[in-house]
Amino acid sequence: MISLYPNDISAYVVLSMTALPNYRPKNLSLGPLEREILHIVWELGTVSVKDVHDRILEDPDRELAYTSVTTVLNRLTNKGWLACDRQGRSFAWRSLISQEQAKALEAYEQLNQFLAVSNPDVVAAFADSLDQTSVEQLEAIAAKLRAVRKAREAH
Repeated sequence: MISLYPNDISAYVVLSMTALPNYRPKNLSLGPLEREILHIVWELGTVSVKDVHDRILEDPDRELAYTSVTTVLNRLTNKGWLACDRQGRSFAWRSLISQEQAKALEAYEQLNQFLAVSNPDVVAAFADSLDQTSVEQLEAIAAKLRAVRKAREAH
């Protein structure tokens, strides 16, 4: 599970606005430091270890070894989130999917897990707990799904 935006219902709405990427990271599971560094990469674009390390150390209460940043960047590369390119004598990392695509993947995974439960009581309890904004968001998603289905049937 990606869990980039815990407790954020808007992640579900993104599914209706952003297409799932054709590319998918090999491992969707991310730890807290991996998530933090991935957000820095999304914010800065192509980064060096120094770029990420400097950004993290902007917080005066924070300590993190330079080598730890290198390790996490390599881990994100191995998981399929980042690509590493050689630039002269150093390396630069870039994201392979956008933040919006990652949110769409997260929503897709969460929805699949929810539907896998397939217990009518759980679905009913979920429906009972929705506030008006959530209902409107789900109605917008349903409308988008109907439009997608109609477009597919037309082809």
